[in-house]
Amino acid sequence: MEKESDMKQSRFRRICVFCGSSQGKKRSYQDAAVELGRELVSRNIDLVYGGGSIGLMGLVSHAVRDGGRHVIGVIPKTLMPRELTGETVGEEKAVADMHQRKAEMARHSDAFIALPGGYGTLEELLEVITWAQLRIHDKPVGLLNVDGYYNSLLSFIDKAVEEGFISPSARQIIVSAPTAKELVKKLEEYIPCHERVAPKLNWEMEQLAVYPEDYSISR
Repeated sequence: MEKESDMKQSRFRRICVFCGSSQGKKRSYQDAAVELGRELVSRNIDLVYGGGSIGLMGLVSHAVRDGGRHVIGVIPKTLMPRELTGETVGEEKAVADMHQRKAEMARHSDAFIALPGGYGTLEELLEVITWAQLRIHDKPVGLLNVDGYYNSLLSFIDKAVEEGFISPSARQIIVSAPTAKELVKKLEEYIPCHERVAPKLNWEMEQLAVYPEDYSISR
């Protein structure tokens, strides 16, 4: 068991987790969600997630809260009825729509992890990868590749590199591992190495024109 002094050395205060509102057919997906929650707790890392208490979202959020860490659930007002998503675990932040939800989750997080999930998980994941490619943020992005769930996605991305649609350096944005412990360790060690598409200052000025003065995805 890690000593408390070792646990506090994480470079992250909060990690955003994208995952399914379903539990999936394999027990390994459910176990991975709980394992990830416990890994965050062991490193004194708080959780940011999409709100609610169903599916893998509920499992990871309960694991973090039950371990004594803070949980922030960001949820659009239209999804707040309990019959749709269940009751949010921890602190609830209601937002106007899905676009604001992603921006708010990113603003509160120091890194991103995707557990297995469906369309929504993929959309959230690919957007933060794109933001990293554009250097809107420099935060690490990880795939928890449980039982090879994301092998086909990684193969597609490798094909896009091969065909010249993604640069080899941008391929390095995505960090993947089969277990939570290995993935978080890799994220801790991550150093951005891809080229800038646009100066970061330009993105920051653009954000100030759209969002309030204290609003920054790249913080």
